[in-house]
Amino acid sequence: MEPPSADESVSLLGDPVADVKLPSPSVLLVHSESVVHRQLEHVRRWRNPPVYRPLVDLLTMEERHLIVTYRFDRSTIQELCTQLEPDLMSPIRHLTGIPPDVQVLSVLHSLASGSFLTTVAMASGMSQPMFSNVLSRVLSALLKHVRRYIIFPEVEDLPTVKGDFYALGDIPNIIGAIDGTHVALVPPHRSEQVYRNRKSYHSMNVQMVCLAEQYISQVKAMFPGSVHDAYILRNSSIPDMMAQLQRHRVWLLGDSGYPNLSWRLTPVRNPRTRAEERYNEAHGRTRRVIELTFRLLKARFRCLHMTGGSLFNSPKKVCEIIISCSMLHNLVLRRRVPFLQEDGPDDSVVAAVEPVEPVYSDEEEAEEEDNDNRESVIQQYFQ
Repeated sequence: MEPPSADESVSLLGDPVADVKLPSPSVLLVHSESVVHRQLEHVRRWRNPPVYRPLVDLLTMEERHLIVTYRFDRSTIQELCTQLEPDLMSPIRHLTGIPPDVQVLSVLHSLASGSFLTTVAMASGMSQPMFSNVLSRVLSALLKHVRRYIIFPEVEDLPTVKGDFYALGDIPNIIGAIDGTHVALVPPHRSEQVYRNRKSYHSMNVQMVCLAEQYISQVKAMFPGSVHDAYILRNSSIPDMMAQLQRHRVWLLGDSGYPNLSWRLTPVRNPRTRAEERYNEAHGRTRRVIELTFRLLKARFRCLHMTGGSLFNSPKKVCEIIISCSMLHNLVLRRRVPFLQEDGPDDSVVAAVEPVEPVYSDEEEAEEEDNDNRESVIQQYFQ
């Protein structure tokens, strides 16, 4: 049998040209005009971006309204806007026309109220996607200045810091109180169990160190809720920083959930003498400052508090929010801005934050060491 000719092969496979039904010239013309119209509209939007008409004005709002809604007074917000302005003025198309002060105010409102992004966006005159971009932009700008707002005590600061802590509970040479707190979030679906903490809700476990005046001097926000405080401590910069200060014989104060290292003072688990009981009482009075810091931080920035709901952001964005709130917490303390609610000071919000209870395990008990420092403090100051 002879192979088919070229013409026969085409007929066997079907004629590609004959099988295609070409549109009429009128349809092609309409399609071309539509494409050209979309292209021209795209160019027009680039050249003439929509004008943003803000619904908030920093200069016209009352001072009390600023403090209640944004947690800062006018001068502090202006200072913050000036500092962040270079990073908020970059030519990004979807942020064109939004003044830096409106971007800062909208993010402060979100952090202070813990409201949904859509609610804050509507109050600021933005769409939800637009505000989501503004939030990322402001957080990134804030984090560039983290070393300016969160500062661990330097050698020259030690006498003042130790004196402030001694006034709280009569324990000498304390330069910080350390503990962990949880910030609720909606976990990623694939790693949901990793974020479930010992209280059976999903969170990030955050380690913080504070000073006697409730300033936050160190924050570690990168571990999910199931991670133990002792593990976070070992994987933070605290051991290295305290090792550099050991010649000054200074300590951090923490609960029994941590090992009693050479630079940490923990309470006596089973006090047997009156001196050990007095030491534990003084330890509790002094360490209470970190619990008060957590309460004030979460009451001022409700996005971190359970009553504000769980954060719907990614774990990375939640960590950025936690660090940013810690920076703003220090700023508001430095500027001595009062804490106001709609109906005056709200003590119930502060009281709603439960103190962090220590967790004991065989692993942590086996790691307990270097009790000589604690014993010397008890013998010298509490006999």
